[in-house]
Amino acid sequence: MFMSTATEEKKAETFEFQAEVGRVMDIIINSLYSNRDVFLRELASNAADACDKKRFLSLTGKTSDGEAKSAKPEIRIRSDPDAQTVTIEDSGVGMTKEELINNLGRIAQSGTKKFLEALGEGSADVNLIGQFGVGFYSGYLVADKVTVVTKSMVEGSPQLRWESQAGSSFTIEVDDSEPIEDSGTRITLHLKEDALEYCDATKLQSLLEHYSEFVEFPIKVWKEKTEYKKVPDEEANQDLKEGEEPKMKTVPETTEGYETMNSQKPIWLRPPKEVTDEEYTDFYKAAFRANYDDPMKWNHFVLEGQVECKAILYIPGMLPFDLSKDMFDENSRNMRLYVKRVFINDKFDELIPRWLKFVRGVVDSNDLPLNVGREILQKTKVLNVINKRLVRKSLDMIRDIAEDEDESKYITFWNNFGKYLKVGVIEDEKYQEDLAPLMRFFSSNSDEEYTSLDQYIERMPEGQKKIYYLAGEGKNNVKMSPIIEKLKGKGYEVLFMIEPLDEICAQSLRKYKDFEVVDAAKSGLEFEDADGESEEVKQKREALNEQYKSVIEYLETELQGKVQKVQVSDLLTTSPGAIVQGEYGLSPSMQRYMKAQSVAMGQEDFGLNSRMNQAIMEINPKHPIVEQLDRMVKSNQDGAETKNFAVLLYDVAAMTSGYEVENPADFAQRVMNLMNTKAASVGVTDAQVTSENKEERKEVSDDEAKDVEVVE
Repeated sequence: MFMSTATEEKKAETFEFQAEVGRVMDIIINSLYSNRDVFLRELASNAADACDKKRFLSLTGKTSDGEAKSAKPEIRIRSDPDAQTVTIEDSGVGMTKEELINNLGRIAQSGTKKFLEALGEGSADVNLIGQFGVGFYSGYLVADKVTVVTKSMVEGSPQLRWESQAGSSFTIEVDDSEPIEDSGTRITLHLKEDALEYCDATKLQSLLEHYSEFVEFPIKVWKEKTEYKKVPDEEANQDLKEGEEPKMKTVPETTEGYETMNSQKPIWLRPPKEVTDEEYTDFYKAAFRANYDDPMKWNHFVLEGQVECKAILYIPGMLPFDLSKDMFDENSRNMRLYVKRVFINDKFDELIPRWLKFVRGVVDSNDLPLNVGREILQKTKVLNVINKRLVRKSLDMIRDIAEDEDESKYITFWNNFGKYLKVGVIEDEKYQEDLAPLMRFFSSNSDEEYTSLDQYIERMPEGQKKIYYLAGEGKNNVKMSPIIEKLKGKGYEVLFMIEPLDEICAQSLRKYKDFEVVDAAKSGLEFEDADGESEEVKQKREALNEQYKSVIEYLETELQGKVQKVQVSDLLTTSPGAIVQGEYGLSPSMQRYMKAQSVAMGQEDFGLNSRMNQAIMEINPKHPIVEQLDRMVKSNQDGAETKNFAVLLYDVAAMTSGYEVENPADFAQRVMNLMNTKAASVGVTDAQVTSENKEERKEVSDDEAKDVEVVE
């Protein structure tokens, strides 16, 4: 119970707190709030609640005197730099003496122990803000003393003053200061020395625009405004001649007064059919500071049933600047959460998955339970329901763009945001089926146009049972790969995975509809026709491996550490060789990516000999180079020229398959040796030609001499 020490009715009554308020305040200031700017949000929200209650009572006629009133509540905020105070005043319901004790003493009434226990429980159905009145006490984040002057709507209620320095007590007395018209509450914060920045009206306005710009009731800030007016220039007009127009000058005129800062109305609360496209676009640009970007698509919807919320989602027309350097920039704010029109936060990982980081939007719900500081959502079924609906609505927008008659729209979307959908396939298995049809890749059958998986399937020749892809860096490099030759003969199309995300995406997808997604650069690639691979083909392959056994063994010896094994391939057509990977090996582009990541993280560099590299060399037995190597191995296996020829064959196969040359100097030397050999052979031929030409010239000279003698 509270203990009163008043001796007379009009003197201040002092009430001792039951709880250790000092400890409670320490918790509020140091634990519940990460940013003390939120004090203004909390107090403005409380003021809005009081105004809302007054409006309801006025509309229903449930006022103290039994008469309906047409009051229009508002909130006024004023700072006084001289007095070092900030005042938040509302024309809401006000409070009686009992309500002052109960509402503003709720923390003390609950007791420190119970307060801490409630914090630990985190129950989803307990609104700790309302239960403990912590929103009001957030004022002590910036103030060392708080004064509350209030007048209730209850007929005959006096104007009262509540005051406390967050010590062990608070006082209540009848107030005879500036009277409050009708009803309402005036809260004055006596600022701490380190919080005097809040005396600046511009600072207060910026906080209100951030947190409370969509509060239903007008929020007015006392500001000093300077306007410039033109007036006659008396000094310049002293010598004014008749007929001349008087000269004017511009002078500043300073005025003070309240200025409404939340004039923008929340369009998400209006029926979608009543909002124009221009209004949607203007709201997007204003809310997300996208002055030069027109949204590509938006979705305005209402969620009803077990959860109620209103939301608008936008797909930007271009990649937001804050995502251009880091696609998952933690400082990027894409979803703005409101509770009863009051901005709560724009950094909730649970609200929407990170693969939809590019989607902008606002969500307003009255059903979201918050923790004491209103800053962290409790994990509840309500949040899960909203999360699923936001994802579904976002996917609907993307599908609409993909199905638009103007295909260029989706190409623009894919170029800007395709990488996010790939991350969705990789990280969110439950949405793979929805995301897979939205994937786009270049292929061996397209030049500059993208191909979807459905289009790939439509172009499949009869008998093809798999979707083939090849990873590499850039379309041109992938097109040069000898591995493509393996599929051309069958008429199979190959998807080009030219970014590191592409390869991981394809590996995560594994299967699309009834078709397995296969890496064409894996060893042992087989084409299964309707009846499977014939026994004749298998025997032919075994015979080729036996025929070129000496070459295979020689290459495996010379290339030890570079490849795991060498084998003959009957699928290569124009290339002498190719490098493929084992079942668990990584493509060359992925190896380079992993290597760069390791170096960036300061870890030991992993080379091509690591377990992630399972390189296998395939050779084309029909190619003249392989046939020449076969002859060289059989005739001079230990010769330097044979070794140089074999290693050069590997270098060429590695480069065309997307690998980097390990030692450029050695590679250059091998090429120069080959050029010197060619030059030497060409030199012998030239010498022979030169000698023959000299004999011919001599014969011609002798004949000419004879002709001269005859003439003489």
